[in-house]
Amino acid sequence: MKTLSFNSKYMFILMNTEFEVRQYIRTAETFVANINTLTAIAGRNAWLVTRKVLQVLTESCRKIGYGRASRERCWMGRPMFFQTTSRLLKEARTKPVKTSTGGGERAGLGMPTNATLGAGGKKPSKGLSKTNWSRPSAQETTNSTVDGKRVAPQRNWNRPVDFHSEKHAGETYKTHERHVNKFSKPPPKKTETQALKRDRKKREEELASMEKEVEKERQQIAIRKAKQKAKEKEEQSNQMKDVYIPEIVNVANLSRVLGVRIEQLVRTMEELEMGNTSHDRMLSADESSLIAMQLDMNPIVDSRQSLDLFPRSASLDHSLLLDRPPIVTIMGHVDHGKTTLLDTLRKASVAAGEAGGITQHIGAFSVKLPSNKTITFLDTPGHAAFSAMRQRGAQVTDIVVLVVAADDGVMPQTQEAIQHAHAANVPLVVAINKCDKPGVDTTRVKQELARYNVHLEEIGGDVPCVEVSGLTGKNLDQLEETIVTLSEILELKADRKPGAAEGVVIESQIEKGRGNVATILVLRGILKAGSVVVAGQTWCKVKSMTDYQGKPVKEATPGMPVKVIGWKDVPGAGDEMLTATDENLAKTVVDNRVARHQREQQLRDLQIINDKRRQQREQLEQERMAEKAYKKEMYMYQKGLSEVLPDSLGKRLSAIQANLKDENNDDDVQKDRLELRAVVKGDVSGTVEAVVDCLAGLQNKQIRVKVIHSGVGNISEGDVQLAAACEGQVIGFNVKAEKRIQAEAGKIGVPVKSYSIIYKLLEEVKDQLSDMLPPILSTQVTGEAALLQVFDINTKGRETKPVAGCRVTNGTIHKNSRVRVVRNKETIWEGELDALRQVKKDIQEAKKGLECGMSFDGFNDFKPGDIIQSVQTIETKQKL
Repeated sequence: MKTLSFNSKYMFILMNTEFEVRQYIRTAETFVANINTLTAIAGRNAWLVTRKVLQVLTESCRKIGYGRASRERCWMGRPMFFQTTSRLLKEARTKPVKTSTGGGERAGLGMPTNATLGAGGKKPSKGLSKTNWSRPSAQETTNSTVDGKRVAPQRNWNRPVDFHSEKHAGETYKTHERHVNKFSKPPPKKTETQALKRDRKKREEELASMEKEVEKERQQIAIRKAKQKAKEKEEQSNQMKDVYIPEIVNVANLSRVLGVRIEQLVRTMEELEMGNTSHDRMLSADESSLIAMQLDMNPIVDSRQSLDLFPRSASLDHSLLLDRPPIVTIMGHVDHGKTTLLDTLRKASVAAGEAGGITQHIGAFSVKLPSNKTITFLDTPGHAAFSAMRQRGAQVTDIVVLVVAADDGVMPQTQEAIQHAHAANVPLVVAINKCDKPGVDTTRVKQELARYNVHLEEIGGDVPCVEVSGLTGKNLDQLEETIVTLSEILELKADRKPGAAEGVVIESQIEKGRGNVATILVLRGILKAGSVVVAGQTWCKVKSMTDYQGKPVKEATPGMPVKVIGWKDVPGAGDEMLTATDENLAKTVVDNRVARHQREQQLRDLQIINDKRRQQREQLEQERMAEKAYKKEMYMYQKGLSEVLPDSLGKRLSAIQANLKDENNDDDVQKDRLELRAVVKGDVSGTVEAVVDCLAGLQNKQIRVKVIHSGVGNISEGDVQLAAACEGQVIGFNVKAEKRIQAEAGKIGVPVKSYSIIYKLLEEVKDQLSDMLPPILSTQVTGEAALLQVFDINTKGRETKPVAGCRVTNGTIHKNSRVRVVRNKETIWEGELDALRQVKKDIQEAKKGLECGMSFDGFNDFKPGDIIQSVQTIETKQKL
């Protein structure tokens, strides 16, 4: 009997995937053994059984995808092969196939003929046993003959067989790979002899000693490097490199200035915890100097820039201190009689000459009492626009006289004056004015003062109160005595060292024929003609001085107000006046102050630039993170790991930009607002400051006033040119423009306006702002009609047009007004009337109760029951 060989065609099908090649070979050998056994038993009919087995096997391989599907799918289909083989062999044993004999191998199958299957094709006397043919039995392990019949060939059991796959048929490929390493048995453990063990320990000890030696050598090298670095650092500290630091520099340029790598500079900034370390960050001189010192360098900034003047410390020698007049500030609400009260005290008539009867700048003067004592008074404005002046007056004063009208009581500016006095820790004296009026109730005024923490002596407090009258002079002597007594309690003293005067600028202005003039209140020392003084960002060599009456004086003592002439520029109200030794020192100090002011402005601009760059970096980082998150979520969604469809990338980026827009909303509002540009000129610096502050307060989200330039003095040709360049106007307060300048301004279309009363200026500017704002549009219904019937009329030729038959139910329907059609309380159309007729007559309006016909321009879809409304658009002027 000839041994069957497994057909190469079907073996190729099993091995085509290159997956578990060895296992398929073993499976094929097992199948061949089964076929040989079948041939020995079944005789001449066995080749038909074999052919059917191979056909079913081919079909099964095709179905489970051997050679074409994934490796996991092939593995899961492997148990089907064993089940199919066992079932078909069982069928062949019980029901052998009858067929005719033939010779030669079958074409396309490679099967042997009947002659090769057995001796004469005899039917075996014994059927197949119930053996599991998927695995060889113990009887098949030897190549012998039982009862004269062939048995399976000898099996080589040294080759490993995968029994695990049959026990766990549901395993995946990856699980099986982890469980059985490619179907090979693990290598046998090698037994370690005592000699090998000693050799291994010896090698481990040698390696450990070598590692110790390497580590020791490494530590020695590190110690030598540290010592060398410390030595170099000590040498550098002895001879630090001088570097000249610019005022403003970015990180990249600073690395070039210091001569270090940008990476080293960034590390140094991180050590100093400076936060932003980007290359384009702008650094100030102080920050650059700190970095340079951290790098063991000596930063050098121009020493001239640190030169300035400062007030002298208080003298400890009381013998040099002499009594000085008290400085008293008159404060209160507008029209409460402050200036009238002062006029009575100094026997002058200033209030009558003030524009509008109100004070609009600080006045300073001295009053000599019959007791030969002197009091210096400061008159502050009471209008709400001059809050800064009142605050400045409270800061330089010794005593505040709070004037309250008996017929008016405590008013808003009275409350503000009380707050300024408490903030400056200045004692108060209450003067209830206008007590000569009939029917006034001073008790009510005192009760109102108590509600604002002004406790009078009458009710157990510490604030003196005097009832006076500025017109009649009632109790003014008592007011003077109260002020003198309080000044004696305060023990007001000052040194009178010549050439070291200190004071404060009360007001400054430009006077024709005299130039820049400033009213100075001397606080310490003696100011003489020819002295060099500095105030703010300007300096002066005193040419001459005059008192409040215009009389020239040679020197000014503490507590004395004088007008100083000779300023290089107009100083600002409230600036501190200090004496310099010479003109060169004064010039240097002023230059340093101007440079410092410019530097501070640049630092503010730099802060804005750094903030914008930081916002841009944050936006880019947020966009990058959003894009990364979107890709991750989309990947999970596509792989079926998430059931939520992520938002689109464009939507996420739009949300980020919207958030940044909300953060920068204020900047956007500033850019989109309308502007009324103006150049402001005034007579004194304090008044100009008050006007600018008031104009800055006239604004809302739609419009604002932008002051391009402000200054003291008359309106000049340069002011007009500047206003023309910015498409603005010129506003003068207590100053006028020459006729020539007015004519030139009229030619180029620049408005030039002058005012002498603050509230009139503000009212006109408000009106201008209201005219610039767009009007508020509102819709008003003027008439209403009910649509009763729709009928057609002939127009031209045979064409017809629908007409709405209506009855006016309210108001009047005008032909020329806009109309809207309302259905179910919703407007379905709005437009113009094409025709309005009564019977066949055209009419211009239809009043209440009249029936008429209407046709609409471009609209015919009206129905009975609709409401026709006549509407009118009303424009309302916006108010600021």
